[in-house]
Amino acid sequence: MDKLDCEYSADKKSPSKPGEEVCKQPLLFRNELPQIVSELVESCQNSDTFHHLNLVGLPSQAAVIEIAERLKKVLFPGYFGEHEVDNCNLAYQIGIEINTLFELLSRQITLSIRHECRRHQMVCTHCFERGQKEAISLLKKLKDLRRILAEDVRAGYQGDPAAKSFDEIIFGYPSILAISTYRLAHELHLQGIPLIPRMMAEYAHSITGIDIHPGAIIGRHFFIDHGTGVVIGETSVIGDYVRIYQGVTLGALSLPVEEKGDLLRKMKRHPTIEDHVTIYAGARILGGETVIGAGSVIGGNVWLTRSVPPGMTVMIEPPKLKYKEDKKDTNNRSNGIR
Repeated sequence: MDKLDCEYSADKKSPSKPGEEVCKQPLLFRNELPQIVSELVESCQNSDTFHHLNLVGLPSQAAVIEIAERLKKVLFPGYFGEHEVDNCNLAYQIGIEINTLFELLSRQITLSIRHECRRHQMVCTHCFERGQKEAISLLKKLKDLRRILAEDVRAGYQGDPAAKSFDEIIFGYPSILAISTYRLAHELHLQGIPLIPRMMAEYAHSITGIDIHPGAIIGRHFFIDHGTGVVIGETSVIGDYVRIYQGVTLGALSLPVEEKGDLLRKMKRHPTIEDHVTIYAGARILGGETVIGAGSVIGGNVWLTRSVPPGMTVMIEPPKLKYKEDKKDTNNRSNGIR
């Protein structure tokens, strides 16, 4: 292997301090960089790879994350942000956030609509106007969303005896971040906004480990305890007063052959969970025709692909446990050795 050319620099004009080593990188490997660039550029002409060239701009991931964080300040005033909020400055603080959110949302929604128009080779004539209209539509829903999220927080407090206060749940529970982000993304999904709802949902997923598709329908007073590893698929329907635990999957059965895949994307693929159902850790409930009846309890690690009548408790049989005692410990105890 070639050694780097290192020498002492005693020159006063050198940017290095006296006595420091200066390492000169050989040009041998740098000469290969243009070839690497050329090959990467050439690969962008290959239809087997993905790129976004000669098209309109995409929504900014950083801007969408900022939108999600700013919306959190409006949904839970005083809990998040650098400034204290009281009744005297409440209107001022909310006013700043709403005005900023309107500009951010309008811009990002416009970009997402333009991209969709271009993708389907449609003429984009009113994208900017619709961007502002859809932004206002979401902001108008925030008042009602605050009430819905308050019920979710109460569900968390009532469902977890370890919770000491509502503040602890809002600040510390990952499920509240995941659920609040989902409820925002779901409204944008209902408005027909492309890309942004999924970007918001995946942002929450990356932080909390809870994966809720914005297309899912979730009722009131919803709580996810612990939360890590929860997956709620796109066409899932969840009623009111439902509680689920970590590792639960509301998923789809395997896709059919590719030629039928597009048709299946428009069908209900995920289960329906009726009101007052509890689903314990690790349960897998799969299939669009699977319905869990109201008031049912699904035990941990249960695998379900068929419906359950209302009021049922479903559990797997207890496994047979085998206890094996260490022979060395047994001999030591018999000999009086500890």
